[in-house]
Amino acid sequence: MKVVLFCGGYGMRMRSGASDDVPKPMAMVGPRPLIWHVMRYYAHFGHREFILCLGYGAHHIKDFFLNYEETTSNDFVLRGGRTELLSTDISDWTITFAQTGIESPIGERLRRVRHHLDGDEMFLANYADVLTDAPLPTMIDNFARRDAGASMMVVPPQSSFHCVDLGEDGLVGGITAVSELPLWENGGYFVLRQEVFDHIPEDGDLVADGCAQLAKRGRLVAHQHRGFWKPTDTVKERAALDAAYTRGERPWAVWERDGAAAHPAGVRA
Repeated sequence: MKVVLFCGGYGMRMRSGASDDVPKPMAMVGPRPLIWHVMRYYAHFGHREFILCLGYGAHHIKDFFLNYEETTSNDFVLRGGRTELLSTDISDWTITFAQTGIESPIGERLRRVRHHLDGDEMFLANYADVLTDAPLPTMIDNFARRDAGASMMVVPPQSSFHCVDLGEDGLVGGITAVSELPLWENGGYFVLRQEVFDHIPEDGDLVADGCAQLAKRGRLVAHQHRGFWKPTDTVKERAALDAAYTRGERPWAVWERDGAAAHPAGVRA
């Protein structure tokens, strides 16, 4: 199943200054950027055809894959001055690099790569900046059995703040952690059918337009995930993931936990 990755936004909260033009999916977690971790997750479950919706800082993403160093994250033997890899990461991935505009909203980016989906009934989509250990096969199977146009993974609220219940007299009736409220957030992992394109207007948004319209029609389903899920909207969140990686605490790396086999090389520009 093809995987559409939205990786063309500015990522302003992740940037260190005006001269920093690295897009958020290229922020490092361990020896590899965020986008690599997301793609490795999908590849582990057998989904190795990627369509990258490029925009801001696209050259950083192109350069990373066109000059990919397998030895950074794989064991190898140096014999007679030649490198012999003992395993590989991306050798059987197919990656389409599509420029989808600098200012385009997510829905418009998706519209602009529709022709790369080859009319596939179902496909996957992701913001390329959130890591999780969610059971992807279960998410896909549950959606495939439903008569719906889209599935959105949802997670409990991540805020550490508390909500206060106020009475008319100004007295506090109760305090509840946001994470304990009966609410769910968009987790950024989607399984979509072609139907979603019927509800995304030109320069529209995937969630606010496409998913919202499907929800009104009873055509949007949610996959509830209470396991590991971490966004990287800020430098602090990215640093926390990087520190966890260094400590060996990386539950999103399902390919390590499940002992995924290495795969033989091809990047399509």
